[in-house]
Amino acid sequence: MENFSAIVEQVSSFLWGWPMIALLLGTHIYLTIILKFPQRKILTAIRLSVTKDKTGSGDVSQFGALATSLAATIGTGNIIGVATAVALGGPGAVLWCWITGVFGIATKYSEGLLAIKYRVKTEDGTMLGGPMYALEKGLKMKWLAVLFCIFTAVAAFGIGNTVQANSIALLLNETYSVSPVVTGLFVSAATALVILFGVKGIARVCGTLVPFMALFYILGCIYILYVNSSYLGETFSLIFDSAFTPRAAGGGFVGTTVMMAARFGIARGLFSNESGLGSAPIVAAAAQTRNPVRQALVSSTGTFWDTVVVCALTGLVLVSSVIAHPDIDHTQGGALTKAAFSKIPYVGNMILSVGIVTFAFSTILGWSYYGEKAVEYLGGKKLIFYYRIAWIAAVFAGAVLNLSLVWGIADSMNALMALPNLFALLLLSGVLIRETNKYLWNGRLEEEGD
Repeated sequence: MENFSAIVEQVSSFLWGWPMIALLLGTHIYLTIILKFPQRKILTAIRLSVTKDKTGSGDVSQFGALATSLAATIGTGNIIGVATAVALGGPGAVLWCWITGVFGIATKYSEGLLAIKYRVKTEDGTMLGGPMYALEKGLKMKWLAVLFCIFTAVAAFGIGNTVQANSIALLLNETYSVSPVVTGLFVSAATALVILFGVKGIARVCGTLVPFMALFYILGCIYILYVNSSYLGETFSLIFDSAFTPRAAGGGFVGTTVMMAARFGIARGLFSNESGLGSAPIVAAAAQTRNPVRQALVSSTGTFWDTVVVCALTGLVLVSSVIAHPDIDHTQGGALTKAAFSKIPYVGNMILSVGIVTFAFSTILGWSYYGEKAVEYLGGKKLIFYYRIAWIAAVFAGAVLNLSLVWGIADSMNALMALPNLFALLLLSGVLIRETNKYLWNGRLEEEGD
């Protein structure tokens, strides 16, 4: 088993090495350029995300689809993941993470566009879409669509289920001495109550949970930044210097190379916002929208909120806290996060705990839908009930088992998911250009799609 774990870790490290980082970031930049910087329309996108499109067809509102996507995207990676990037890559990793988010907006936009463009309506009126349908209908490559769904279904049980339940159980056990068995029973029961109602139930819960959890966490970050306000100038200076200057050090940090800052910052940004992974467009396809570009814009706000806002705030909190308190252990991501939030009197640990628990639980809900649609594509609706039962059981298992091996398998499956999705994005770039020019740059967002 130890040998197998080592092999899995090597495979995961290879798949998420520089070639994958270059492919993902290169796709972000390429799509940004050919689509004429859709990031310029982020305020329009935010407005559309909270506006009901009553004339469009779909299963859930645009906000419901976005909330479900954000539920799966905003997770422990925004808290512990950013801290790990700072611990390994230094303060400069924060800027590289943020840059990745800015360019990733174009990729998330493109995924949402293709999801609507190639979605299908079933006999019962349900909308189905995502990279598998873009691959099958747009590129006539059903075999690649099948591979994408296999990778998605396996990855969902890892990164979207067991490891999230495990994070909740570990946190509650270490902080409040709650038994993992009790946590597993509670979280699996709560998951069952939501996912058995399908996408509408998931969207309804996420539409309430996501704004609450994000606001709660952001207010905690703002408070810490207020307390550390006298160090913010030094914080920004250190982040920028460390991102582009070899061995820049200061404020209690050990010097790191530019390559280390870029590697860990970009990798964490890519992994956190999931732009290019192919997961978010699966739920985007269910949105009520009148044309592909409207939902593409709404989808793009997911990366904006996840990385450009939440990850950036987390990074500023962590770096300013180390500068303000040089005795903080910044070499371990988890320890760094706990130390930073412990500086909030009385409620610091509670804010961190609520943030991690709600982020992780919402990820379980969002990824349940992704995996469910992948399984439905492979075997039809008859498998959905059995899949949901397996999903609920896996939540309990994740809370009580050691998951070191699962992390490596999940990371590998995530990388393998991204490859067919990026293939579709690049080969269908002509469609992306045509639809974007038609609706976005010609001012026809209010028109019905073809």
